[in-house]
Amino acid sequence: MKPHLLFLSWRDIKHPKAGGAEVFTHEMLRRVSDEYEITHFSPAFDGGHDVEYLDGVTYIRRGTALSVVPLAFSYYQSHAATIDLVVDQMNTHHFFTPLYVPVTKRALFIHQLTREIWQINVRPPFSYVGEWTETPRLQLYRTGRALTVSQSTADDLLAVGFSKDEVTILPEGLSFNPWNEEDWKPKEAHPTFLYAGRMSAYKGINDALQAFVIVKREYPEARFWVIGKKDEAYITEHLHPIVPEEMRDAITYFGFVSEEEKLERMSRATALLFPSKREGWGLTVSEAAAVGTPTIVYDAPGLRDAVQYGMTGYMAKSQTPGALAAEMRACLRDPEEYEMIQAAGHRFAQTLHWDHTGQAFRNWLQRELIPVALKEDYS
Repeated sequence: MKPHLLFLSWRDIKHPKAGGAEVFTHEMLRRVSDEYEITHFSPAFDGGHDVEYLDGVTYIRRGTALSVVPLAFSYYQSHAATIDLVVDQMNTHHFFTPLYVPVTKRALFIHQLTREIWQINVRPPFSYVGEWTETPRLQLYRTGRALTVSQSTADDLLAVGFSKDEVTILPEGLSFNPWNEEDWKPKEAHPTFLYAGRMSAYKGINDALQAFVIVKREYPEARFWVIGKKDEAYITEHLHPIVPEEMRDAITYFGFVSEEEKLERMSRATALLFPSKREGWGLTVSEAAAVGTPTIVYDAPGLRDAVQYGMTGYMAKSQTPGALAAEMRACLRDPEEYEMIQAAGHRFAQTLHWDHTGQAFRNWLQRELIPVALKEDYS
């Protein structure tokens, strides 16, 4: 009989707002589904099936973002005898499993802490509650095992009391093989910068556009592309006010595009801008590097890991649009450095694949599940 894994999460791969964390989870789980029975439990969403079997993983969807917590508790209580390991995926939302799952049968999976994002992305008083309670909530898990995706998040976990021996870093992956250099697309004739992701202040689109405005005054032919869900209200309320009217025609909002078009535009762009305040890793950084385009990031958790502290991408000296603009200028003014960073990023991207992620997870499971019976005998 296969060991049974129960994954608890706030979203799954089919959720309309699924992002890098959900891609990571699905790609990892599907690669061990031949050896383990896997159940993924998360909130329901419009158009989603209550139960769906996908790539060897059983997805169960129940309740809302709030009600899913007691529903997950009830599901575990009903199936505890058949479950060998519960993985509580904490992405702001979590399931308080230390209160009802034995330490030998549970693990925390966390991509990033929330920290300053509470004040940027959540309205008071919920932002204050989230920020004030984040460390105590994390400390509920500190006596158990933890999985994460970057050294930055691992360091954050150690800082709140986790044991170094219990924190495991799983490598990031890519869903495609990095392109050969001869397959890279020719760069645009004019300086062209790209933002790919959600329209959200903490993700950095506001800072990216402010930096573009600075650069465009020096390079009038510069262009800016935005890929991702188009939010007309956000553009009108937050982005138009920071972009002079005469520059707005230089910005193209493509909305959602196919994976093929996304990679092609990434390859044609001068650089990807990803000035997020905090990430688990930054999957688009690795995707861009894989098609011959460096990324400019803030020195922020996760992103500093994705660009190897400035060795495989550009890392701004401070978290300001001015510092971001300085790195954009560097892309244009120093072709020799640009080509060195471009090549280094591509080499690093070649080390990333979801197969490596799956193997690392498999190794961790084999190491952690085998001693469970012994641990329980002496608990």
